[in-house]
Amino acid sequence: MRRREFIAGLSSTVAAWPVAARAQRPAMPMVGFLSSLSASDRARVVTPFHRGLGEEGFVEGRTVAIEYRFADTQYERLPALAADCAVRWR
Repeated sequence: MRRREFIAGLSSTVAAWPVAARAQRPAMPMVGFLSSLSASDRARVVTPFHRGLGEEGFVEGRTVAIEYRFADTQYERLPALAADCAVRWR
């Protein structure tokens, strides 16, 4: 009976290894994308940004997380938008 308990315990430990390995992966890099333009101009500025990231091997949602903030041509909002991104990353 002891042998069966040992084997059962060992098999559950081995099954848990992949879960533990996944839990120890490094955090995904975060990028803050700040623009003085409005969100309606998003495609015009984000598409080239994604292209450049892709050329360096980054894919949004898989290898990098991106937070987007648009100031709607109100430049004085940029520092607050940057601070908002910084708070979310802590």
